Amino acid sequence: MERLLDQWEEDEEPLEPDELPEHLRPSPQVDFSKIKGSNPEELLQMTKKGRTLMTFVTVAGTPSRETTEDLTKLWQTSLWNNHIQAERYVIDDNRAIFMFKDGSQAWEAKDYLIDQPECKEVSIENKIYPGKYSETVCTDLQHTNSKGVLRILLYSQYYIYFVDSLFIYN
Repeated sequence: MERLLDQWEEDEEPLEPDELPEHLRPSPQVDFSKIKGSNPEELLQMTKKGRTLMTFVTVAGTPSRETTEDLTKLWQTSLWNNHIQAERYVIDDNRAIFMFKDGSQAWEAKDYLIDQPECKEVSIENKIYPGKYSETVCTDLQHTNSKGVLRILLYSQYYIYFVDSLFIYN
């Protein structure tokens, strides 16, 4: 039976690369001349072009599943209006997966998502990007340094900053 199938397929023309299943498609050729500087994200974005990529999005606070459903639906619609095709799957009360058929679009979507006040973080390829509104000031960790300058610790889950007057330290 298997030989009969092989004989049947011998006479057919080979499929176009875009008609092949994703795991059988040839890898996209990366043009290194288009890469500006040494930006690893840009290189990663170019290698994910045409490949399926999943992005995890965490909603800030303790929303209900319905709230997460509504927010992510709104974000998905905004992405579609910007010609970024993403499928959305809510996996927890405050987490969702956005799946992109063209993985290079995930970084454009990330830029939009982290600008949203309700977005806590976006994770692409195990790299976490905190939302712009996810930082909080922790007043109970205020103290003065040896020069008597009041230091306030600003923190998010991934970055810690000390603020002295007008200086920010990483």
